[in-house]
Amino acid sequence: MQLKQLSERSGISPASIKYYLREGLLPGGEAIHATRAEYSARHLERLDLIQALRKIVGLNIAQIRGLVKMADGVPRLDLLAAVQRVVLNLENYTTAVGGDAAAATDAVVRLRGWPDSPSDARSALTAHLELMASLNIPVSEDELETYSKAADDVARIDIAATTAPESVDKLILTAAVGMHTHSQLLLKLLALAQASHAIRRYLG
Repeated sequence: MQLKQLSERSGISPASIKYYLREGLLPGGEAIHATRAEYSARHLERLDLIQALRKIVGLNIAQIRGLVKMADGVPRLDLLAAVQRVVLNLENYTTAVGGDAAAATDAVVRLRGWPDSPSDARSALTAHLELMASLNIPVSEDELETYSKAADDVARIDIAATTAPESVDKLILTAAVGMHTHSQLLLKLLALAQASHAIRRYLG
């Protein structure tokens, strides 16, 4: 298909498509001659991904460029880690070596039998536990066990659903949208449960 048809089928203006091409978010079409190129179903798939990352997940152009550049030739585990880092804002966490928070993270990893390897998610948990300790909000072993059990159950379902697609663009799409929407779903369910327990406690 030509640019006009790609625009019609995707619902994205030719100007936006040209912008995505210039920004490196969309691969170039196959040149027919100096001023015309052919586009394929792969371009439609990439446009779906770009739109979802912008409108649903709320990523900016630089963040999207970073993810789509990894789409070719990067192991899927690394790709999923990058999606998680960007979608859940894990890239800004740094943690000190050792300390009670790191020990608590180690204990959770052992308790749940999770692979004990460095990750942004691991660092983010340790940093958050350090923050809570600095605010004098203790987290008991029982609380960590309960929370981590619930998180493990949810994560098992999420990863099974988001890693199924064969296409790398669809993998990024389902992982990014899934992480964004399911994490919000979990927060809303938690809020509802907290409200319900408060009503029981105070209204009987």
